[in-house]
Amino acid sequence: MKLRFARRVVPLVAAVAALTAVPAASATQSNPAKPPGVHQQFAVGPQYDSTHVYVAPGTEQAFVASWTSTFGGTTIGPVSTQVTPTPSRTLSELVVSPVGTLSVFDYTTPIPYPFGTERTGWLVTDLDQAVRAARADGAAVTVAPFADPIGRDAVVQFPGGINAQLYVHTTPPSYPAPASVPENRLYLSPDAVGAFLDSYVAFTRGRIVSDDRKADGAALGLPGTTYRLIRLTSGFGSTTVAVTDGHLPHPFGRELTGYGVTDLGATLERAKAAGASVLWGPVHAGGRDSAMVQFPGGYIAEIHTGR
Repeated sequence: MKLRFARRVVPLVAAVAALTAVPAASATQSNPAKPPGVHQQFAVGPQYDSTHVYVAPGTEQAFVASWTSTFGGTTIGPVSTQVTPTPSRTLSELVVSPVGTLSVFDYTTPIPYPFGTERTGWLVTDLDQAVRAARADGAAVTVAPFADPIGRDAVVQFPGGINAQLYVHTTPPSYPAPASVPENRLYLSPDAVGAFLDSYVAFTRGRIVSDDRKADGAALGLPGTTYRLIRLTSGFGSTTVAVTDGHLPHPFGRELTGYGVTDLGATLERAKAAGASVLWGPVHAGGRDSAMVQFPGGYIAEIHTGR
């Protein structure tokens, strides 16, 4: 994968308003883990499902520069705005990179609860219908729908405490598909995983790709042990679920997303040259080489090659 994206900075609201509309994706699912609900497919495409990155105050520019130096990409922003239903202020920047989309927040005020606990922002075809469907599928609506400067949002929580923000834009966005689809990385207990899968698979209209009950613990910094690793796919992208006893070494469980690259060594060298730190690895386990990297501002990411 050749990363030849140029970084550009334009005002967020104006840039999003200028983007052209795209039709909703109609991902074809097969062999669902649970028969899908009666509701429609709400996903639009993985390029519209951004990881929410909350950086330490004053580090937004350093983070974005490090990320784009490592992976390439284009940016929209930063712009100072309010993205919560109660008063707050943040520098907000969108990063569209070959390995996935990020929404970056650098708050200049205290962050209103429960914002900062959501992992992702998912573009949906209809916000109100998606919120109703999430409830019907066993999720809780933790932030009721509200207006932001460019659309509307809500936050839902799946069983196990997994939070996701749902959103629509007044002017539908148009972003290029990523070269590799990032994976939402979740850590759950054996007690929570069953209810989570029932709710998550039903809402996302997804399916289980694999369920390995003896996955190599070296991938989680625990060589010589095993854990349960579940991989899912849906119109919202890829998800991995690590089912563990919670005895995890740092930084495992602190990452939100895993990113696939073609050359892990070269990517890690670019990351280090751009101010990031390698916290773990690289290690080979479960058919992939992976490492844990912390970028300026505190964001931790898993980076891997292989399946």
